[in-house]
Amino acid sequence: MAASLDTQRIGAQLELKNRALASSVEGITIADAGLPDDPLIYANAGFEKLTGYSASEVIGRNCRFLQGPATDREAVAVLHTAIQERRAVTVTLLNYRKDGSPFWNRLSITPVHDAAGVVTHFIGVQSDVTEEKLAKDALQEANHRLEAAFREMKRDLAAAAEVQRSLLPVEMPHVRGMQFAYRFRPCGDVGGDFLNVLPIDGRHLGLYILDVSGHGVAAALLSVTLSHMLSIEPGRSFLYQSCPEDPTQDCVAPPAKVVTRLNQHFAKATDVSQFFTMIYGILDKETAEFRYASAGHLTPIHFRCGVARPIMEAGGIPVGLFPEATYEEDSITLSRGDRLYLCTDGVLEAESPATEQFGVDRVLEILGRSRDLRLEETLSALMQCVDEWTAHAGPADDASLLAIERTA
Repeated sequence: MAASLDTQRIGAQLELKNRALASSVEGITIADAGLPDDPLIYANAGFEKLTGYSASEVIGRNCRFLQGPATDREAVAVLHTAIQERRAVTVTLLNYRKDGSPFWNRLSITPVHDAAGVVTHFIGVQSDVTEEKLAKDALQEANHRLEAAFREMKRDLAAAAEVQRSLLPVEMPHVRGMQFAYRFRPCGDVGGDFLNVLPIDGRHLGLYILDVSGHGVAAALLSVTLSHMLSIEPGRSFLYQSCPEDPTQDCVAPPAKVVTRLNQHFAKATDVSQFFTMIYGILDKETAEFRYASAGHLTPIHFRCGVARPIMEAGGIPVGLFPEATYEEDSITLSRGDRLYLCTDGVLEAESPATEQFGVDRVLEILGRSRDLRLEETLSALMQCVDEWTAHAGPADDASLLAIERTA
């Protein structure tokens, strides 16, 4: 009686397993590993639905009949090697249904061992992963396109950075009794800061430093445009005006007039939403007077006898905001040993990891203690301190410095 109950229980378990295999939505096959070429001895309804072949059509055949002209040979080789070595394997193959339509098949092969450890059968599980594979391929292709576009953008940015650097002073003017130096550090490949020292006539030099709102490509494009508008070519430059005594001749325009004309030009341009701060001034090489106009920019930092003169807040309205804005001029006459520093707010507003700004006091302290260094070395020391201040997160804004020294 007990033996009969065990037999019934085993029979019920086998029937349950058979029903489970038959009702699985995945394609399930069993191949006989003891026969040549590992023929199929079982295929469930899921396999019939997946491939279009009936079980009677596939029993006795090796499952390679699902392969076709576009099936990856390397994946087939991986599958073949695993079967030869009697081990489990999972591959994704392009297979073909009975009607010839392709589908991506994730095939898992698992060996079945007898009590002696000999592989007697292989169980294969087939899953249609066509949608998954197509989505993955589309994502991969999109990533490739993005990578190609990024590489192209980096090449373009590198070219733009080279153009911007080419417009910076290659060599500072040689003026007896005067030294000039600058440092220019965009926070990215290109930046919105710009500066220059230009011989505008036989006696005067034009000096400017400007900071376009924002940074990156748009800011860099405007800064490059401004470099052309502030060139030494009278026909297209804002640095000159018609001479009152002879309108056919060009004369040097006063700093306030230059800034006013720039403001009127950009504030009235409805398609330009950017603005910029700047200092533009004229240095008289004979008297060492620096006459300048400020548009929303911190006034020059003036060191005399190693001590900073009082610093005023930013003067004037940034260029490009209000067409009616007016600008005034100030002047500084440099004595022997004096130094004059112009900087953009990327120096003063550089933030530490604790979001503390570098600030004017630190700038003054560094410039003061490095007063015995050469002018270029002083700027390098200051810029190094600024970069160390922001080293944790990197600079968030462009930083530029322009300096004049009347040598002792």
